[in-house]
Amino acid sequence: MSDDDDDSEPAVALGERTPVEGAPLARVSSRLTWPKEKSEVDRLEGDSVIRTPDGARELSAVLEDVEETYFERHQEFETHVREVIGTGPIPTTDE
Repeated sequence: MSDDDDDSEPAVALGERTPVEGAPLARVSSRLTWPKEKSEVDRLEGDSVIRTPDGARELSAVLEDVEETYFERHQEFETHVREVIGTGPIPTTDE
């Protein structure tokens, strides 16, 4: 198959777009440099809305329940946040 082939359809059938409120936690943590104090994360990204199994929540509200005050790496930050928000399916929004 060459690069000159002009297929009008995608190689993989894509499903319908299902809207989900909030940003993935990984996207928010990727915008920061690590290590970082919890207060600095809150200052920089606290108003970000993240996806949780219970619906979208503001990161600042989630951080109130995180006991750790300093994160060496983004993985550590995400682990502590997931301990608060839980894991599971993310609900879709009603249009």
